Amino acid sequence: MFRAIYAVAPGTALREGIDNIVHARTGGLIVVGETEDLAFMLSGGIRLDIDYSPAMLYQVAKMDGAILINSDASRIDWVNVQMMPDPTIHSSETGTRHRTAERISKQVDALVIAISQRRDVVSLYLDGIKYILQDIPSVLAKSNQALAALEKYRSRLDELSQRLTRSEFTDGVALYDALSVLQRSELVSRMALEVERYIVELGTEGRLIEMQLEETMFGVAADRAALIRDYSMEDTEENLQFVTEQISALSHHEVLDFGRLAEIIGYDRKVNTLDFPIEPRGYRLLSGVPRLPKLVIQKIVHQFGSLDGVLASSDEELAAVDGVGPVRAKEIREGVRRLQEFVPTDHFLNT
Repeated sequence: MFRAIYAVAPGTALREGIDNIVHARTGGLIVVGETEDLAFMLSGGIRLDIDYSPAMLYQVAKMDGAILINSDASRIDWVNVQMMPDPTIHSSETGTRHRTAERISKQVDALVIAISQRRDVVSLYLDGIKYILQDIPSVLAKSNQALAALEKYRSRLDELSQRLTRSEFTDGVALYDALSVLQRSELVSRMALEVERYIVELGTEGRLIEMQLEETMFGVAADRAALIRDYSMEDTEENLQFVTEQISALSHHEVLDFGRLAEIIGYDRKVNTLDFPIEPRGYRLLSGVPRLPKLVIQKIVHQFGSLDGVLASSDEELAAVDGVGPVRAKEIREGVRRLQEFVPTDHFLNT
């Protein structure tokens, strides 16, 4: 459905033709798919087989029948066609045009667009799923509202992340601290998907929203991956992928359950997360050091085993790690020192 919405987003030639039909109040039924897949339900009509253009779509929509456009919306194949889908297919629609559209989408792999003649409503049907296109001002208002909420969620994520970093440097980490950041990063990612849906529907009108979203989400995915590598019971790329997929598949209610999150990263779900101490491996902290490649981070972690081991190592031991050397060792020390200075105090976090 995302691809379908993108195909009719503002700025596309197909959307321009649809807008022309809406403004003319002629209504229409447009089927975007391969003619070979639809041939068995066609009756009558005129075969055009001409290049698509918004003006031509507007002209042929003045006729009563359906319009067939190829799957990449580059040619208009048939016009004024009577579509005859299987009448036994259940449809919840009442209007003839929309009922036909729903049945076609359930019967074949095609995007069906039904344009209401009286209500100026554009409905998309794909695999029996219906989506109604909204006007641009409404989508812009909703996207701005969602983006404002996302920025608040990201701000809270940064606070929790800074608190976790401080715990790593000082009094030790409880499982609750790591799960709080993991939970919040998942909620932020899910809210970002909602904003992305609005951006897709806005098309060329959503470029500014897209730039704001990219800025807001910068670093979230990488930080979450480093967090999972740090605190999961198993430290492998396969486990990282498994944990990421498992968390993404959780319902919203399950994401709020710390016991379920603990279980996914390898702990007993009945453990008291507030009091259960865990030790970071160092991926997350080292990823904050500028210009430090992921492969080098992995070698450092494997060499010293934990963040405490990295911090307690001498300059010579750190420089001896493959890919580090004396110069990079000094950069790592300086980067870690700056990260430690950047971490706010408890008083700041609680305000």
